[in-house]
Amino acid sequence: MTRQGSPPPGPGDRPGDPFDGAGTARATVDPRGVLTSWSEGAERLLGYAESETVGRGAAMLLADGVPEGGLPAGVRPGGGAPRWNGTVTLRHRDGHPLDVRLLAHRQEPAGGSPGGWLLVSALDDTEAVAEDADLGRWAFDQCPCAVAVYDTGLRLRRVNEAMGEVIGLCEDEVRGLRLSEIGGKPQSAELEEQMRTVLATGTAIDARTYMRTGGEAEEHSWSARLAPLRDEEGRVRGVCLAAHDVTEEVLARQRLQLLNSASVRIGTTLDVNRTAWELADVCVPRLADFVSVDLLEHLDTGAEPPPGPVTGPVPLRRVAHRSRTEKGAPDAWVKVGDVQVYPDFTPLAASLAAGRPVLNVMTDPVMRRWADEVPERAAYARKHGFHWVMAVPVLARGTTLGVVVFSRFVGAAPFAPDDVLLAEEITARAAVCIDNARRFTQEQNTSLALQRSLLPHHLPRANAVEIASRYIPASPYPGVGGDWFDVIPLSGARVALVVGDVVGHGIQASATMGRLRTAVRTLADVDLPPDELLTHLDDLVIRLSADAGAEQTSGEVGATCLYAVYDPISRRCTLAGAGHPAPVVVTPDGRTYPVELPVGPPLGVGGLPFESVDFELPEGTVLALYTDGLMGGREDSDEGRRLLAEVLARPAASLEAACGAALSTLLPDPGTPDDVALLLARTKVLDTAHVATWDVPADPAEVARTRAYVTEQLRDWRLEDVTFATELITSELVTNAIRHATPPIQLRLIHDLSLICEVSDSSTTVPHLRRARAFDEGGRGLLLVAQLTQRWGSRHNPTGKTIWAEQILSEENGEG
Repeated sequence: MTRQGSPPPGPGDRPGDPFDGAGTARATVDPRGVLTSWSEGAERLLGYAESETVGRGAAMLLADGVPEGGLPAGVRPGGGAPRWNGTVTLRHRDGHPLDVRLLAHRQEPAGGSPGGWLLVSALDDTEAVAEDADLGRWAFDQCPCAVAVYDTGLRLRRVNEAMGEVIGLCEDEVRGLRLSEIGGKPQSAELEEQMRTVLATGTAIDARTYMRTGGEAEEHSWSARLAPLRDEEGRVRGVCLAAHDVTEEVLARQRLQLLNSASVRIGTTLDVNRTAWELADVCVPRLADFVSVDLLEHLDTGAEPPPGPVTGPVPLRRVAHRSRTEKGAPDAWVKVGDVQVYPDFTPLAASLAAGRPVLNVMTDPVMRRWADEVPERAAYARKHGFHWVMAVPVLARGTTLGVVVFSRFVGAAPFAPDDVLLAEEITARAAVCIDNARRFTQEQNTSLALQRSLLPHHLPRANAVEIASRYIPASPYPGVGGDWFDVIPLSGARVALVVGDVVGHGIQASATMGRLRTAVRTLADVDLPPDELLTHLDDLVIRLSADAGAEQTSGEVGATCLYAVYDPISRRCTLAGAGHPAPVVVTPDGRTYPVELPVGPPLGVGGLPFESVDFELPEGTVLALYTDGLMGGREDSDEGRRLLAEVLARPAASLEAACGAALSTLLPDPGTPDDVALLLARTKVLDTAHVATWDVPADPAEVARTRAYVTEQLRDWRLEDVTFATELITSELVTNAIRHATPPIQLRLIHDLSLICEVSDSSTTVPHLRRARAFDEGGRGLLLVAQLTQRWGSRHNPTGKTIWAEQILSEENGEG
């Protein structure tokens, strides 16, 4: 009977229990030191019946009473140790003392029990002692751990059954042999040397080794414990070798390492092909002997991949492959770049249709069918000994991108379930990187196409300057930017040179650049001075920034710009900048200097003025306009300008050659983190032989005389074929100035690549083209001018305005 508060019956306490509980003396004591249970074994040990002990103090059992200081610390109420063991002298019921080896365990309160201590002691069992030898022998022979015993000469004396399976030989066949003689491999000799150390030092050694077991072809990983065997006097009389097969643990660790390596090595760039090669490199040879990466055929053209699984015969393009035995697998059946159509029953097509890995051995019916349809591929597989093939689909964000095939041809080990999971995980990570690279490439191509459409394809011909330019997009992969340059022909044979830089990269920056370039061209047609033009451009950028904020796009819009106007007749150059680096000037005699340009705010700041500078340039002067990307990230921009000036000051075969030299000097590395725009302009001069000027009195009678001057000048320039049209244009413009403007009036003809007729006066009123009614006597003059010329317009100057009209000359006349 079990009393309340006592522990549940143990083995041997229940009727019919096959285990003998009487071989152990067992009792429990509550926190107050009162006995709460008493076993049959305890009665056998001390002679007390259960009724004589339960409910009484445990101190009654002590032969000498409670020792000074109370019970042992581990057993005292409030003692901190969870377990105590030692020898205690107890009193037998007949009165004689008895030394008892006691083990005490603390019991925590549970299920209404107050807790306390469990006291146990083993009883002598003569029959059990007699069986110890048999138990020891059985334990050695049947131990699941592989064990071998060597004597002091390192000769094998005993092996258990597990070690016999490892060696592949029974004990009788290897007894008396040394380990190096049994294994016959370098690993065996290394273990034997460590056993020699154990004999010499008497210290155990833990070792790791790799070797095949029995007749298995694959190597196993083993953890071995080499421990000394001592006699009663402590002398080392042999070595015990206990080995554990830790292959699965090692493989699991290797898989984790491979997964970590894949996370680091795959996706280092935003390039689809490079990412595919990284995937193949990571998995060979640690997961497979041959890995191929095939993507959908049209994926590299920018086409969107299909959502979900792909069914039917699938055309795939080989993007990358790697072989264990040959660098780059030069003799692979499918070459990189080739497209192959895979029937729906093949592993590649089946995995794409199922959306999961497909595992096949070469003897499967599917593989035999494939071999029958493509015998050349089957011959290639037999030649290299392929035996296992695993196809894993490349899936990312719900879309199918391609398939990765893992193959094995070294050894006979199949793909384990953990290998399939590992291949699937690595492929999934690579798929996200491939999809990111695909999306980036698609956006970059769109941005580049947009940028190419917005930048000038051909710079216009002009007698004012000789032009050379370079544009280099940022690399390797931050996205195209918003740098731009332009050359805009202006009236009066002048030319505008523009260079600018929009903050940021990508489609948004390219689109903003296009809008600003268009705005500059529009404002240049109005012939605004550089500082006024930048003021209007600043207002536009502010509006663009506000629109971007309202649409919650990519934040604020900012830009810098430099606008220069050069007049080949006066040789004057007028410049204004908005937060942009000042240009570099190189004179014909080799002198260089940066333009002292007032520092203006970047476009988009608003509320601050822009200032312009005006200076004269000798003929043959080189003016270098650039964006800050040309400085190559140098913290000292002055150093970059100095290098640019030095390069441009050197003699060069042409302006194009000077452009190339500047880039190779300032940007020696092929990649640049920012876009680079460089515009070089060598100035020319239109001398008096190409310009004719007349002052016209404000008298209608002077119109005929003016026509005569023009006719004579055209004859000198050999432009007789445009005399009639030029006389009409001159008559209309001079007549309008005499009738509606304020003197002084001046007529100027400019013979450049075109023929320009200009009439200047002191009035600021600009004429407008209008449609004349049927009975109107006037209003048709400007319409006539517009019909006879390529373009016409007006511009303001400090003393009034100028009306101009331009006729395109034939190539022969234009050279004059």
